[in-house]
Amino acid sequence: MTPLSAQKRAEARVGLMLAAPAILLLVLLVVLPVLATAGFSLTDYRLGTQAIGFAGFDNYAALWNDPRFWQSVANTATYTLIVVPGSVGLGLGAALLIESRGWLKPFYRVAYFLPVASTFIAMAIVWEFLMNPSVGLFNQILAALGLPSVNFLGNPQTALYSMAAIGIWELTGFNMVLFMAGLSAIPRDLYDASAVDGAESGWDRFRMVTWPMLGPTTFFVVIITMIRAVRVFEVAAVITQGRPEGATEVLLYSIYVQAFQYFNIGYAAALIVVFLAVTALIALAQARFGGQREANR
Repeated sequence: MTPLSAQKRAEARVGLMLAAPAILLLVLLVVLPVLATAGFSLTDYRLGTQAIGFAGFDNYAALWNDPRFWQSVANTATYTLIVVPGSVGLGLGAALLIESRGWLKPFYRVAYFLPVASTFIAMAIVWEFLMNPSVGLFNQILAALGLPSVNFLGNPQTALYSMAAIGIWELTGFNMVLFMAGLSAIPRDLYDASAVDGAESGWDRFRMVTWPMLGPTTFFVVIITMIRAVRVFEVAAVITQGRPEGATEVLLYSIYVQAFQYFNIGYAAALIVVFLAVTALIALAQARFGGQREANR
């Protein structure tokens, strides 16, 4: 064994020892729970009973034929399709606004980031008041304009869109911070060069410099927002409880209902496996297309 190879082996052992605690935590907190969930999804186990039997793929077959499952999937997809472009667009707009506000930057940063720092359980009370069909602020505004009142959270036609509006409010501040980090990384020299090339207005500077340079940041923000939107739970659990008529029952809340209201652990585990598969596909898409973008740059 040469001295060089012995040194490499020693460095590898040291690296493995340093990484061992993180690997152990990953196995205990991620790998084992996922394997246990996959195992439970193949059983008929119900919480509170001692009997447990092997059910094979019966839970997945029941899931495939369950209209309530497909409704929760459709609700989650609709929520995601509304929240992602809404919160990404508003987050970018807020970041651009703050960057142009000079000495008022600290105030606007706090104002737009407040939804991220706030406890959603507390803010849920505020949103329930704002959307109250009788005394809510939104309906008071509609009444002042001579328009009929709207039961935002109690009408199946508007409940999911109202929930999506809350989600946009919740995620805009987080996306704003990410976009501000991306804006701060753009060299100022590029704006000077664009002025020489004829970029006179703010729109010209945005089109020629800001937007192209924000490409990687925008891609990251879209993927992160998509994952967070698919994982929506608090709004449905705290404000709507899936009502009315299941119009706001999203996938994670459906898992909660099956596990802790119906105590159907096997079926809930199958739902979790499906949910993990969806989020894994989104993460893989990020890795694949993100790598292609870097290779093409």
